[in-house]
Amino acid sequence: MAAPTATRGKDHPQLLVTVRLVLVVALAGLVVLDWVGGDFYRIGDPDDSALGTAKLAGALLAIALVVASPRLGSRALPAAGCTLAVISLCLSVLLHMEMTIGAQALGYAEPAALVWILLVVARRGAPSWTAVAVPVLFMAIVLRPVSVSVRQSTTIFALLFALAAVTALGIGLGMRLLLADRRRQAAALRLEQRTEFARDLHDFVAHHVTGIVVQAQGAHAIADRRPELVPPALQRIEQAGSEALTSMRHMVGMLRGADGEVALTPLAGIGEVRSLVEEFSAVGGARARLDLEGTFDDLPVEVTTTAHRVVMEALTNVRKHAHGCTEVRVRVARSGDRLTVRVSDDGRPRHVSQSGFGLKGLAERVGLIGGTVQAGPVTAGGWGVEATLPVSTAGVAVR
Repeated sequence: MAAPTATRGKDHPQLLVTVRLVLVVALAGLVVLDWVGGDFYRIGDPDDSALGTAKLAGALLAIALVVASPRLGSRALPAAGCTLAVISLCLSVLLHMEMTIGAQALGYAEPAALVWILLVVARRGAPSWTAVAVPVLFMAIVLRPVSVSVRQSTTIFALLFALAAVTALGIGLGMRLLLADRRRQAAALRLEQRTEFARDLHDFVAHHVTGIVVQAQGAHAIADRRPELVPPALQRIEQAGSEALTSMRHMVGMLRGADGEVALTPLAGIGEVRSLVEEFSAVGGARARLDLEGTFDDLPVEVTTTAHRVVMEALTNVRKHAHGCTEVRVRVARSGDRLTVRVSDDGRPRHVSQSGFGLKGLAERVGLIGGTVQAGPVTAGGWGVEATLPVSTAGVAVR
């Protein structure tokens, strides 16, 4: 089955680059505003150039951290943010100690950069490191306006900065929870896929092993009467065994990917259904015929895989239970948004097992994509299995 993928930043690198570029340009504009603005916003007042230079250096350092933040890990990012916040607080303490009227504490660039760092840390920082960095960043943002003096204007700016910090923190934590929820959904889907692939592994092996047993029984039956037919039969048994091993390796490889995730490539398609029918006829006994109606190029992976599963399970049951069967007809028809798979034989009626994977497991698999399956005697004699699979809604049903 195909897994939903979450749309994340890495899926839109050009958009992220544009956003970061706009952010850096905006912060640089705030630096210019702080430098050439009015007396209340000025950095680098002639009477106190040392403090102005220190504030300018702090703003540029904060902007540098904003630029470098995408490359920092979940621990390095909150550690760097916490360090920057401590530097900002030390500068605020220095401003408070100087109590210089000309060197105004208020500036836009550094608090704005700290607000962005707060958002990013809350979004993807390691939990323990984030718990330390967030309060320090919050204090550095809020205390800067009132570091020199507490009056009505600086208090208003402190409240505005606090509102911006709380908003950034809420956005960052909201994005963090959203990504965590997506990861949980992806993990649940991978577990469901692993379960389904494990069932497929059982059915692949059962299908091939049943064929091997049938061919071995045939070779044993003709060994005394026609020994010249034994080597070809042994060759077919060897080929069937190799195919079984290949199928097993393929399925186990999906269950144990190198990166720990399930490979989402198609297990089988209409071409593999044709191979199943041809292999069934080559083994001997009943003759199988495949009828295809409609187009199958745009079928979802889960539909083609399930159709292959239906045919494989039905043919395996024919080999096990259809006594006196001479012909098997496999029909796969596409009609609008539905795919119908029907497998019927002309053998004698048999008892249907209600335990194990069998038809019960097949019905569960078909039901996962919103389809239905029926099995029972057919009017003309024999047994039939018919599955109806929705094409347009299959991808939605498994989510």
